[in-house]
Amino acid sequence: MAEFTKQDIGKLLAKQGILIAFAVFIVGFTIANPKFLTIDNFENVVRSSAILGVMALGVTFVVISGNLDLSVGSMMSFSTIVVLDLHDKLGPTLAIPAMFAMTLCLGAFIGILVGYLKLNSLIVTLGMLSAIHGLTLTYSGGKNIDIADKEGTWFAIFGQGNVMGIQTPILIFIALAALLGIILAKTPFGRKVYAVGGNGTAATFSGIRRARVVFLCYIMSAFCVATAGLIQASRSMGSQNTVGQGLELEVLAAVILGGASLLGGSGTIFKTVIGVLILGFIQNGLLLVGLDFSVQYVVTWVIIILAVWLDIAAKRGKLMSPIA
Repeated sequence: MAEFTKQDIGKLLAKQGILIAFAVFIVGFTIANPKFLTIDNFENVVRSSAILGVMALGVTFVVISGNLDLSVGSMMSFSTIVVLDLHDKLGPTLAIPAMFAMTLCLGAFIGILVGYLKLNSLIVTLGMLSAIHGLTLTYSGGKNIDIADKEGTWFAIFGQGNVMGIQTPILIFIALAALLGIILAKTPFGRKVYAVGGNGTAATFSGIRRARVVFLCYIMSAFCVATAGLIQASRSMGSQNTVGQGLELEVLAAVILGGASLLGGSGTIFKTVIGVLILGFIQNGLLLVGLDFSVQYVVTWVIIILAVWLDIAAKRGKLMSPIA
């Protein structure tokens, strides 16, 4: 009987360990600082998580298709710098679509390498992380970019505006999550993404064009990165050329926290949103209890390791490997 109970506990921790750990964090942070569970703090967490969340929505498609995208941090820096620079040269009306077009070209290039040339996504996107960073530095001349006339432009609406008291970044995050959630769950393309990630060979034999599906997943990821860059640029009206540095790990952590498997074939947009909020609340709680911002990097690493471990444990039904 005791052994059966231990197995049940192991299965519960394997499937719901992240949520249990999050509940423990919530209780601890609330005891340490009563402001943690206030409405104002909740809104601040959602607003500050919006950029990360928008990026995670696109990466969810990539991960479900059985691939990775580690270039999103550098790509977000690129899109932010480009739209800020073009704002003063072309005006916001032309700068925004130009930035989206350039960012989508980067996503298309990655999609061709991974989808059609069948190169390893980890190696490709890791290389593109460095390449895009170099491209951003070259484009900006190594300098920060600021909008000259910050008061005389409507560009700030995307990062600083609000509709009926709800801040624009939150609305963009919610709207994009709803749209992509429907695409992933209710459309033939969404079913193809799951099929390709679950078993690419079987999907190909069933008539699914695997390369095209992977290519479109990277296009979708690039679109979400461009949207995040637009929000970031609009919020600050100026930026360093390393503004997205390190975000790729936080994005990946949020997607895995939401239940998307690194092996592909599983995950949902709704759960990714939950993962983003879990990560946001944990980081917010660490700051409220007085820990240094740098501690967040260590905690993010711990969360990634824990999430990957529980992901594998959920598939085998045990926390520990049977051959360990």
